[in-house]
Amino acid sequence: MRISEAVARALKDARSIGVLTGAGVSAESGIATFRDAQTGLWSQFRPEDLATPEAFERDPELVWKWYAWRREQVANAEPNAGHVALAALQQLKTTHIVTQNVDGLHQRGGARDVIELHGSIMRTLCHRTGKAVEDSYLATQTALPPPSPHHPNGLCRPGVVWFGEALPGVALERAFEIAEASDVFISAGTSTVVEPAASLPLVAKRAGAFLIEINPAQTPLSPHCDAALLGPAGEVLPRLVQTLTV
Repeated sequence: MRISEAVARALKDARSIGVLTGAGVSAESGIATFRDAQTGLWSQFRPEDLATPEAFERDPELVWKWYAWRREQVANAEPNAGHVALAALQQLKTTHIVTQNVDGLHQRGGARDVIELHGSIMRTLCHRTGKAVEDSYLATQTALPPPSPHHPNGLCRPGVVWFGEALPGVALERAFEIAEASDVFISAGTSTVVEPAASLPLVAKRAGAFLIEINPAQTPLSPHCDAALLGPAGEVLPRLVQTLTV
């Protein structure tokens, strides 16, 4: 794919770049998207029936085991060229990454200060207090899920945002600040249909940002973009970064 002069110029002139990433970026590392993740034992369950506070209250062991399976998938995955390219972009320009993904692959790919809108599957929280639970404590426990060290009636739960839960307020506020302050805003690997994250590119556009979309197929965002680049993020993002090094 050829990167147009308009896109290259926008990137070179940008003082601040905002990036929103979605499940498509993780899928390129072999992590099945949320609704496609059911195989084998888990094929009889709908993710929406497991990823809720109500499901955890009803059957905490089942939910804990499902997330342990997903956590193992994530642990076995590696950052792809898209993750690495965004880390490289941070070295070249002031770049802020906001992600809907919970796998931590941006950080493992070298990115810093990543805003995780939906939390992290690799973190564990007390389901009563929301306090973080250390891995060293989890290693001493055998119950599934382990009891929380922070509350007598608490259990350990994955550090992700479930259906029916609000996104973390600080992260969401920061994400909108990034969108409003960006000279260039890149939406990569997301269908841009899940709110409130779907609003971020449009907020950036209204604030004057040059809006770039990277996705294998068009999305509802595509008509609003200054450049809609068709292709996987792992191929397109490295080419964007190259425009800043020539």
